[in-house]
Amino acid sequence: MKKLLIIDGNSIINRAFYAIRALANKQGMFTNGIYGFLNILFKNTEELKPDYIAVAFDLKAPTFRHKMYDKYKAQRKGMPEELRMQMPVMKEILNAMNIAVFEKEGYEADDIIGTVSRICDESDVECYILTGDKDDLQLASDKTKILLTISRMGATETTVMDSDAVLEKYGVTPSEFIDVKALMGDSSDNVPGVSGIGEKTAFSYIQKFKSIEELYNNLDDAIVKPAARQKLIDGKDMAQLSKQLCTIDRFVPMDFDFESTKVQPYDNERLSMIFRNLEFNAFLKKIGGSDTASERKSDFKSARLDDCDSLSQKLKDTKDTLTYKIYQSSNAIYAFAFLLGDTVYYICTDLLNPDSEIANTIKPYFENDDIQKVSCDIKSDMVLLSQYGINIWSNYFDTGVGAYIINPAKSSYTTSETAVEFLQYTIQSEDDLLGTGKGRKTYDMLMDKIFEPYVKDEVSAISELKQYELKKIEQQNQQSLLKDIELPLVAVLADMEISGIKVDKGSLTEFNEMLTARVAELEGSIYSLAGEEFNINSPKQLGVVLFEKLGLKAVKKTKTGYSTNSDVLEKLSGKHPIIDHIIEYRHIAKLKSTYADGLLNVINKATARIHSKFNQTVTVTGRISSTEPNLQNIPVRTDLGRAMRKMFVADEGKILVDADYSQIELRILAHMANDQRMIDAFTSGADIHTATAATVFGVEQSEVTPLLRSRAKAVNFGIVYGMGDFSLSQDLHITKKEAKEYIDSYFEKYASVRAYLDSTVADAKEKGYVTTLFERRRYLPELASNNFMIRSFGERAAMNTPIQGSAADIIKIAMVSVYNELKKQKLPAKLILQVHDELIIEADEGCVQQVEKLLRTCMENAVKLRVPLTADTKSGKRWFDTK
Repeated sequence: MKKLLIIDGNSIINRAFYAIRALANKQGMFTNGIYGFLNILFKNTEELKPDYIAVAFDLKAPTFRHKMYDKYKAQRKGMPEELRMQMPVMKEILNAMNIAVFEKEGYEADDIIGTVSRICDESDVECYILTGDKDDLQLASDKTKILLTISRMGATETTVMDSDAVLEKYGVTPSEFIDVKALMGDSSDNVPGVSGIGEKTAFSYIQKFKSIEELYNNLDDAIVKPAARQKLIDGKDMAQLSKQLCTIDRFVPMDFDFESTKVQPYDNERLSMIFRNLEFNAFLKKIGGSDTASERKSDFKSARLDDCDSLSQKLKDTKDTLTYKIYQSSNAIYAFAFLLGDTVYYICTDLLNPDSEIANTIKPYFENDDIQKVSCDIKSDMVLLSQYGINIWSNYFDTGVGAYIINPAKSSYTTSETAVEFLQYTIQSEDDLLGTGKGRKTYDMLMDKIFEPYVKDEVSAISELKQYELKKIEQQNQQSLLKDIELPLVAVLADMEISGIKVDKGSLTEFNEMLTARVAELEGSIYSLAGEEFNINSPKQLGVVLFEKLGLKAVKKTKTGYSTNSDVLEKLSGKHPIIDHIIEYRHIAKLKSTYADGLLNVINKATARIHSKFNQTVTVTGRISSTEPNLQNIPVRTDLGRAMRKMFVADEGKILVDADYSQIELRILAHMANDQRMIDAFTSGADIHTATAATVFGVEQSEVTPLLRSRAKAVNFGIVYGMGDFSLSQDLHITKKEAKEYIDSYFEKYASVRAYLDSTVADAKEKGYVTTLFERRRYLPELASNNFMIRSFGERAAMNTPIQGSAADIIKIAMVSVYNELKKQKLPAKLILQVHDELIIEADEGCVQQVEKLLRTCMENAVKLRVPLTADTKSGKRWFDTK
């Protein structure tokens, strides 16, 4: 049977718009709705492989429902301007994809979808409706399936619902679903329903009587309580009107034929142009780019080398630059390519039987400091080649790092991504060409002609990207950021990944067993207090237990039920013994699953260490992140969380040396704002929070209580992060008025800080970006938004990024300095971990004092500010002992 996919255009793009943070291209065009829509479209078309495809959109004109009931959707706010500007571009993209678009005055997209699904039912064609709107469940049948999507933080979950699935989940048939909604109403569409009849009651009535009409014929039935009976009598007219409003019209007069919706090839030339303008490089890659004249192709030649002898002969002609690409899988080299003159040479090895011959051949050239190594993601190469005894610790250029400096907001910096953006040069990605997982092509496929043009395009693109990036970075005055901070850091991070950190597996296993026992104990207590067993991890089931069975007052409701997030539980703490048990259960369950179980699974069997990956090109502020596992997110706010640090230990005969910057962001703020009060406090060595409390609250420092200091600390860091009076009041559990008084008093006393923050935001609005002390940029298209919430986020980011980004730059400078000094002094010690403003070295026991001094000196002298930088050092056998 053939398949038709019809998409509820407004529903999907709306959900995408609100699920994904504000994305924009360099021209300030918002793109998040389009980006999310296309992700969902590509995912579902690839999985479903439909024969026909169409998209239905609403029009702004009133529909027949508005004429029936003038309050229909009356409460809805107009479409945000940030989304409105995306709608015509979305339709242009669909046109370029040769996807039919249907819209009709007087009708909603649901009516068009309903009509198309009816035609499918009558024509023996399977219909799939892609929507985020449950209203379309009434259309489900044996041949019409609803692909119901839910978007959360950019990720989309899809549930397939046919008539049986609707009946199983809701206890009513698709057509009966209309009657349920007519009774309960729909606040999102302003459908009135029957006042006082909720969702649970509506379902129970229709499950028994099957329709509103039969319900009204049986109002004397025992299931209808007297109070509800009167509500139904009073609301009968509204129930009947609501049923008409909720019923999808499946007979819209429209021109539809399957031929016009037949899946066709994209207009790649036009689509490529649109995607390039929107900076959708991943989608450009997905469609394979276009063959337009504006899209450049490599002028280089390519040649495959049959053995390492011929590779060695060619490499001998390398002079001062080696532009290359290593193709690796499962920690082994399976191909190597490099540029010589106007030719890209490449050699392949058997992926199933990798050997070190290629590595031995290239070793002298990679370790020659007179030859600059140029590639993308050199850190991965360093980690891989270290297994072959090859060290590339100097004279290299990484095009991924260069691209990150130019535009730190991209999600990926592969050659295929950056070549499209910077060079208008489309190449396939390695995964697109060779596949992934079990289906990845191996030796036989590499011998094919398919690999040759890909290698040629990628290596030649790397060569051109270097030239482009150096020129662009010079134009943006970012040469020092590149040469003194980011490029040297590549080797530092690679060495940290290779070194790893040792884990006491025995202690971690015991700790995990203790957590398992405590989780089981808490489960028992929660079930006992609830009077029943239920899924504690299900917000829906938990909400029913707390707010219906136990009668606690609901703090917040969502479209799917009661909210039971951490904020809600904190507000309910003390209202019932079960709450504190649930809070503890969640904390310990996360500790167990994320950290205890997670860490045990990633201990390297050969080294007994964890080798986390340190990501240099992920955050827009310049901060380093850690993954596989994330060692920067080990909890420290609770005793059990801090106990996790006991599991990280020094090797035999070694000690962990730890140093942490003291209040680095506030020191940077004092420097950048040039505020004399703050400068004097830091210069004199006073406790900044105590000094702030004395200044803001008008008391002597000796009179500052722990409570006043705590409040001053919250204000200090709140100012750095652009916190307003509402957020501060929530943090300090004070009134909004008091919080405003604190902030106003702060800015009155620290006038230079207020002036600096205001000028930073104004400057960012004019330029479109902010910079750190070291010229790192962050572009902020959110500042141009007409939406208050989005614009406010942009203003907070404008205030915070120069400070947080400068702190990130300084810790990177310190890392490079520490790394170089350890090598220079030939100390038996290695930098093994970075956690925000904290560095950890593993050193031989005999040189701990020397290493502590080196670490403190390098960190405190990383940069000269108007205030001194201070670093507190401590050492111990376990990470826990150093804090």
